[in-house]
Parts: sequence; C-alpha cells; structure tokens
Amino acid sequence: MGENNNFEEQNKLPELKLDAKQAQGFLSFFKTLPHDPRAVRVFDRRDYYTVHAENANFIAKTYYHTTTALRQLGSGSSGLSSASISKNMFETIARDLLLERTDHTLELYEGSGSNWKLVKSGTPGNLGSFEDVLFANNDMQDSPVVVALLLNFREKGCTVGLSYVDLTKRVLGLAEFLDDSHFTNVESALVALSCKECLLPMESGKSNDCRTLHDVLTKCGVMLTERKKNEFKTRDLVQDLGRLVKGPLEPVRDLVSGFEFAPGALGAVLSYAELLADESNYGNYRIRKYNLDSYMRLDSAAMRALNVLESKTDANKNFSLFGLMNRTCTAGMGKRLLHMWLKQPLLEVDAINSRLDLVQAFVDDTGLRQDLRQHLKRISDIERLIHIVEKGRAGLHHIVKLYQSIIRLPYIKGALERYDGQFSSLIKKKYLESLEVWTDDNHLNKFIALVETAVDLDQLDNGEYMISPSYEAALGALKAEQESLEHQIHNLHKQTASDLDLPLDKGLKLDKGTQYGHVFRITKKEEPKIRKKLTTQFIVLETRKDGVKFTNTKLKKLGDQHQKIVENYKSHQKELVNRVVQITATFSEVFEKLSGLLSEMDVLLSFADLASSCPTPYTRPDITPSDVGDIILEGSRHPCVEAQDWVNFIPNDCKLVRGKSWFQIITGPNMGGKSTFIRQIGVNILMAQVGSFIPCDKATISVRDCIFARVGAGDCQMRGVSTFMQEMLETASILKGATDRSLIIIDELGRGTSTYDGFGLAWAICEHLVRELKAPTLFATHFHELTALAHQKADQEPHAKQIVGVANYHVSAHIDTSNHKLTMLYKVEPGACDQSFGIHVAEFANFPESVVALAREKAAELEDFSPTAIISDDAREKVGSKRKRECNTDDMSKGAARAHRFLKDFSDLPLYKMDLKEALLQIGKLKDDLEKDAVNCHWLQQFF
Repeated sequence: MGENNNFEEQNKLPELKLDAKQAQGFLSFFKTLPHDPRAVRVFDRRDYYTVHAENANFIAKTYYHTTTALRQLGSGSSGLSSASISKNMFETIARDLLLERTDHTLELYEGSGSNWKLVKSGTPGNLGSFEDVLFANNDMQDSPVVVALLLNFREKGCTVGLSYVDLTKRVLGLAEFLDDSHFTNVESALVALSCKECLLPMESGKSNDCRTLHDVLTKCGVMLTERKKNEFKTRDLVQDLGRLVKGPLEPVRDLVSGFEFAPGALGAVLSYAELLADESNYGNYRIRKYNLDSYMRLDSAAMRALNVLESKTDANKNFSLFGLMNRTCTAGMGKRLLHMWLKQPLLEVDAINSRLDLVQAFVDDTGLRQDLRQHLKRISDIERLIHIVEKGRAGLHHIVKLYQSIIRLPYIKGALERYDGQFSSLIKKKYLESLEVWTDDNHLNKFIALVETAVDLDQLDNGEYMISPSYEAALGALKAEQESLEHQIHNLHKQTASDLDLPLDKGLKLDKGTQYGHVFRITKKEEPKIRKKLTTQFIVLETRKDGVKFTNTKLKKLGDQHQKIVENYKSHQKELVNRVVQITATFSEVFEKLSGLLSEMDVLLSFADLASSCPTPYTRPDITPSDVGDIILEGSRHPCVEAQDWVNFIPNDCKLVRGKSWFQIITGPNMGGKSTFIRQIGVNILMAQVGSFIPCDKATISVRDCIFARVGAGDCQMRGVSTFMQEMLETASILKGATDRSLIIIDELGRGTSTYDGFGLAWAICEHLVRELKAPTLFATHFHELTALAHQKADQEPHAKQIVGVANYHVSAHIDTSNHKLTMLYKVEPGACDQSFGIHVAEFANFPESVVALAREKAAELEDFSPTAIISDDAREKVGSKRKRECNTDDMSKGAARAHRFLKDFSDLPLYKMDLKEALLQIGKLKDDLEKDAVNCHWLQQFF
C-alpha cells in the first residue's frame, strides 16, 4: 500500500496553470503544427509538461488509465484536450515510447505564449538528445539500431541492399543479399542487429511487393519510417565516410565499391541520423561488412517460441532465456553483450569451443570466478561513459566513474595471473596480454595520473566533483583569494556580533542567498534590542517571520568581491573540466577495447555462475560441424521451466540421428510435455552455440545454421491475418528458408482448420521436410495418422525419393480405467501414441461431470461408427471416375491432398445400413483406381 501511495505521489497530475493570454497564444501556435499521427509532442512548462489533442487522450488512457486526467485548454470548438505530466512521469513515458513501443516518435518543445521551438526529437532507433532522460537512472539494456533498405525486385527474388548505424557503439554496417518473397533473410538481420527502426524509400512503401516486408517489420517490432528517394544517394558518400570513419580512406572506398545497392541505403542512414552535423562524430565511427552467414539465423517466430528475450508480461525474470542467463555484474555493458549474443549464436566450431573453454575454466575454479565477479561489480558502463565523453556531454562525475573502473584492472589482472589450470594459456592470450599493454605507463596509467592530479578526490565523499586547486596555478590563486575573502567575512561576522553584544550564530547569523548575497540575520525577538543601532549603522534589507536581514557597506563589499571570485572560479573550473574531458576522449580507443574485453568476461562468468549454481549442474556440450555428427542430448531439461520454484522437472533424452531419427514425430496428450520437450531442444542448441554449458547430462551437438520454430500463432487482427493464416505464413517461411543444416521445430501444425485439410497439409509438409530439406525436425502433433510416415517403404513409392530417418516418439501417460483418471508421466519414449486424451484433459479443467459423460458417449459413437448406407451405382461410378482422372500422378503432396478430398467427398454421401469401413472396402472399382497411385492407396489404408 505504501509503495502505491509513493508512486501516486511521484506521478500525480500537476496543475495546469495558464492564464487566458498564454492559453490563446499557445492555441494559435499549436494549430500551425503539421499533422503527424505518430508524433507525441510534449511541451516543457518548466515545472511540469503538457500534451494536447490526440496526444492528451493517448497519454491519459495509456499511462494514467483514466480520462479524468484530461483538462480543457481554451473554450468552445477552438479548445484543446490537454493533460499535464510530472517530471517523473515524463521519464516513464519517454522510456516506454522510445525503448518499448515501435509506433511513436517523441518531440519536446520549449517556449511560452505563441513562441515555441522544437528542442529534442527522438525515435526508437535514434534516441538522440533524449539519452540523458532515458538512462539517467537506468541501464541501457540494448543498443538501438537504425536500418535502411534498398530493394531491387527481380524474377528470381529480391536483391536487398542493407545498411545500419548503431549510434551507441558508433558502428556503420553494409550488407547485400538475395531474399525470397517472405523476406526471411531481412527478418533474420533485423533480429540479429536489434533493429528498432527501418528506413524505406516512399515509393517502396506503396509497392505491393513490400506488403510482406511491412508484415515482417511489424512482427519484429520495428518502426517503419519512409524517406524521400533522393536521400538514398551515393554522391559524396566516400568523402562523407572519410570524415566519420577512423583510419585511412582507401579501405572505406574499397568496401563501398563492393556493393551495388547497400551504399544508397547507407546514404539514407547518414542523412537521417544527421551524423555529419555533429563534429563529435568525426573520426569516431567504424565501418564493417555485415555477413548474414556469420551467425545462426533466428526469425521473430523462433525468438518468441524459445522465449529468448524478456517480455513485459513475464512475472518472473527466469521465464525468458535472457532473464535466466543474465547474471552479469558490470553496469549495463555485460547485459547488452549477452542480449546481442543470444540473437547471434556462433557457427564456427573453434569459436564456440573457445568460449566453452573459458566457461569451463571459470566453472572449475570457483575462487577465480568469485574474485572476478566481485571486481566486475565495481566496473561502470565504460562503453556508455566513453560515448558520453566523445559526444562532449560528459561532466567530471563521468570521468571519475571511468577512473574508479580503471583502478580495478590491477586486481582483475592479479586474479587472472593466479590461475594455473588447464586453460591458462588461453586466458593469457585472451585477457592478460591486453591488460598488460593497457596498464603500462604508456596507456591507462596516464589517464589515472590525469584524474588523480586534476580531480579533488578528497571531496568525493561529500558528493562534490571539483577540479583540484593544485591542478593549475591560476585556479589555485583564485581558490586562495576566495578562501581569504571567506576568512575576512567570518572575522567581520565575529566583530559585528561583539559590537552588537549578540551571541555568535545563535544570536547573529550569517546567511548567504541569491537575492542579497551575504547578509546578517537576527530573529524578530532580538530586533528591539538593537533597533537603534540597526537604523544608524546598518542597512535593513528585509523583515519577515524568520527574522530581520541587514548588511553594511563593508559586508556588502566583501560579499560582492567573494561572489565575483566564486563566479570566476566556477568559470575556470568549467574550462578545466572541458579540458580534462577532451584529454579523456583521446583514450577512447583503449576504453572501447577494454569495455569489449570486460563485458565478454562478464558474460562468460555469468554462464559459469549459472552452470555451477543450478541444483542440477549444467554440462559442457561436444560441438561438431554442421555436415557431420548427430544431435544427442541425454537427460536434457528446459532451463527456464526447471528454474521455476514450483517445478520438479523430469529430464528426457533426445537423439536426432542421421538416417535413423533425424525427423521425429512426437504424439501424446495435451499437457503431457510435447511442447516443452521440443522447445527445450531448441533452447539447448541455441545456448550451446552461444558458448554456454547446457542443462543436460551429456550432449553432442552438430552446429545448426538457423532454428525455425512454429509453436502456436494468434490472430493478427490489425493486419487482417487469421490464426490459421499466420500459421501458414510461418510454415511457408520454414519451407523457403530452411536448409539441411537447420533445426526445425513444429508444434500442432494444421489445427487451425478442418481435420481433413489440416491433416492433408501436415502430411504434405512432413513429406517435403523429410524428402527435400532433410533437416533435423521435431514435429509434435495430435494427428496420430502421421506416424505412418515412419513406415513408408521404397517399394510403395517407386517414383518418389526414399523416406528415411523418420522415427515416432510419444509422451507417456497412465490411465486408470476404473475411474478414467489420467496421470501425465512427462517421459518421451519411442513409438507412436495409440489414443487421444482430450476428454481426460477436460476433466483436469474441472468440466461438469454431465459434459464429460456426454463427450465420452459421443466419442464412442464416432470411434464405433457403424451407420449403414445405400450407395447408388451412379454415386459410386461418379466418385470412382473422378478419382481415376485425378490420381494418375506421382507427386506425393498432390496425392495426399487428393486422397483427403476423396474422403471428404465420400463422407458427404448419405450413409446408413452399412459400416463405413465395410462400405469403403466394397467400393472395388474406386479402390482399383486408387491402387494405381500407391501413395494414395497407402494413405487411405490408414483409415481402412
């Protein structure tokens, strides 16, 4: 209750105080603003902020959750709905709009009356001048990235020119690649780069070919910003990059010349971010080629299915893989690197094993791990601090934070030097060699000496960040003069108290204020005692309840001199602070490398801490190249599920073996653990390729180039996409984007339509995955008939590719037949499940007994379905001749679809007097026709 009251107190609505003239002036200005439905315009009223019109309604409903927050500014039709925002609430709104949402921009105006000007503007990809608001009291969890795309549609697909800028890390990137109609490569790039905003030419936004791209941006939570086509230009691009990028111009020219469309996209990025307008950017950017094949590809569906990143709805941080694995100690930079690693798992076996070696070193040596983590807890966000320094916005407190981080390096270096285990040579190469270079007299020791000389470190305990007077003679002289004047004012205070026969401090006080400077003050009670002297020897300035303030010519003269010296001292302090900041900026390259080293160490220590601290420790996986080896996980567990307090997790084996069980069909009851099992395999493989130990007893993993997952979809009503359509779109992305080196996870495909259509699609998709893609697949389903795929023989399919490597598994459950009670065992075992358990699960949900009984009765009628039918010769001849024409094909997926259509047509005939199975068997002519198509015949036999 206390916390709620505190929140309400901090964020309560300030009173909207505008007189009629101010209101009229503002209304006239507001009408001149162009309409922009995405812009949230905030007006700074000094003590509070206001929003108006549609923005006011949006703020009231979204953040105050009530329209009572609205006020009317002006009267009649010319009036505006308005809402006021406190300083604290503005920070909350700004963080949500720019860091969480992807559908708004934020603008801040300053002024009064009818004179207002835009002073700050930010978007989800370009936080710009709002960084001081967003991260004043919070860590930066992710580095927002702006991407620009230039598309060239051709017959065989689309060539995509991609460029991006990471404004926090000051990195520019270019890429160019072919993509399919689903933009699967673009989606993977957006996920891997943590893209928040995407620039497209206005003309592209109107193209029908780009509708799918817009859907991809929405799925990835990326804001679309359309720009004029002339911004996607390459004129003077190399020269512009020469000013921004560190190093010689020739490598930049060579890199840009290797692309056809990406340079145009890069031109749009430079224009949009206005990089050339800020001289602090000059010489501080790096440029690189981005290769999609450098990392495992993950699309938005896989990220959601595997719960890789945190969600707003997560009640517990352990619900997501990021929340579980984030045990980083540094202030922000380790967390951001983990965020990036989880979206960019490695593909090279040596690189993965190098990370695993370091994790193992930290797991094996508990003392080393604990020492390093304790030191890293005192490391500030060096990456962000140096960004502020380079931008010229740093204060002395930023420099001190850098200093306090750097002085921890000898302790970190000492802890690493004491390690003499199996991986000591790797630790020396990875960490110690760099730390030795950076901590010698030519590098960071110079920065330490600068701070210890320039900053008055003794004042830090008082919360003051000041340049030491001894740093420069002129500053020292000003400080000495200031102290001399303060001493004279103190002596005058003592002398005056003696002259007035008043006790010092308790009787005669010395105050200092902005209005009068140094003044004497006595209480109103003491005033009658010295009234005569006051009127003859002093100048009375003010009489109030708290007393009488007065001065004399000597105090005024000393006070004026002191004020002037203080202002000169502050001005000189500011100049020297700027000089120290500029000198610190010269160390930025070393700081950037140091932040990379420390954040990487932080993440690997986090992996080791997680692997060691779990009740059942994690194990190191054996990694093999993608073209060899199998995926064997013995005793595997889902790391996020087992981390919940209420879960006693039952481990399971998964053996995806080439040619034997590379494609696994998993059946079993709802709530039996199918979804958890298939997801945990994907999560374990992702963790392994990130470089982490995994929750298994033993593991061998053949590296996967991407993970595709379709584990449930919801309506996308805003885009006019139904549940089933969303399911089909995600599956189409799998069929187009997967390779034999991918991992495919599919859960309950085909449940969003009729049983016949759903089963036909599921069968055809399975066959395509097995025969064409040949990727390791986990396919969970309630279509028990799909298990027949494992028994297909080559002689049954003379014109088709052999089906190999299909294996059936099921999650086990126990039924007590005496009372129809179902007990889930959560074990995955070989073989197909021979029944459904839907009614038993309904019992778990506490259905009324009458409903459950009727369900059993109706299910029994369908299972024992024995209606009779008089089937006319005309009907038999009609169906038979139709199938004879359609079934003359060796196309597997068409055969399955035709077969299921036959059953649908047949089921529409009036049936009575004859058992359905018997009727089907008696349709001899139809059966003879279908036997010519062996696939269809085999498919039908599942129903006979």
